Amino acid sequence: MGWAGKEEWQALIDISLPELIAQADKVRKQYISSKMELCSIINAKSGVCGEDCKFCAQSSHYSTDISTFSLEKEDKIIQEAQKAKDIGAGRFGIVTSGNRLSDQEICQLSTVIKRIRSEIGIDVCASLGALKRSDFETLKKAGLSRYHHNIETSRRFYPQVVSTHNYEERINTVKAAKETGLDICSGGIIGMGESWQDRIEMACTLKELDVDSVPLNILVPIKGTPFETVSPISCSDVIRTICIFRIILKDKTIKIAAGREAILKDFQAAGFMAGANGMLIGGYLTIKGRDVQADQQLCREIETLWKT
Repeated sequence: MGWAGKEEWQALIDISLPELIAQADKVRKQYISSKMELCSIINAKSGVCGEDCKFCAQSSHYSTDISTFSLEKEDKIIQEAQKAKDIGAGRFGIVTSGNRLSDQEICQLSTVIKRIRSEIGIDVCASLGALKRSDFETLKKAGLSRYHHNIETSRRFYPQVVSTHNYEERINTVKAAKETGLDICSGGIIGMGESWQDRIEMACTLKELDVDSVPLNILVPIKGTPFETVSPISCSDVIRTICIFRIILKDKTIKIAAGREAILKDFQAAGFMAGANGMLIGGYLTIKGRDVQADQQLCREIETLWKT
């Protein structure tokens, strides 16, 4: 493609969108198969989080209208894993609120992961906060294959989003999980007020970390959070961001996650022609997703287009 470094990536901001889409799709064809990667998640522990992420409805710092509950029972998580497999997800993610889990909770989830692998047979991912290396080793031994921990944005913009922990903690957590042999799922949120340079910096950091999967969330302003009045990002800016991430990250899975329904609306297919090759299906943590049948139909249509 001829793009070599951060300075060169800046040129992608000014290329016409149709030309950029064509370039991104060319990269996807070269590095990615014509198969959509689908994953589904469970909100396994909700709310009462001590962190102050300004986008998050689960923070105890803000007053939002969400359900709060402790770690779900084993059977409930198993049931949701079966549902994920039934709707076509290749991966099932267990997500918990809070910056880290207790040793007892890690033990409970290890048992759950073993059961999912033996009883359901779906790949298991987890997003459990800033865990210790020993926790990652325990979870991997239980059958966990991928760990999810978003870096959220660029190092420069991060203090505008969170103050209760720093960017380095995010990076170190990703590295610790990777060092234990787990695949890494790490991305972030766009539309929080960051610049194009911040988005490029985030993509470059993910490239340097050599993550395997990159979820791109689009901010959905939630009432009661500090970001509730942030103006929505445009559909064209979302598409351009996806293109830039594909061109920079080349062979990594790029998943369109929360916010795709609200911002892309009828143009969701354009996101996959712009370089994305995966998505979350079946809903998010505190935001309802699109109808599963509609997403399944979209996947079939995109895979057919990719093969032509």
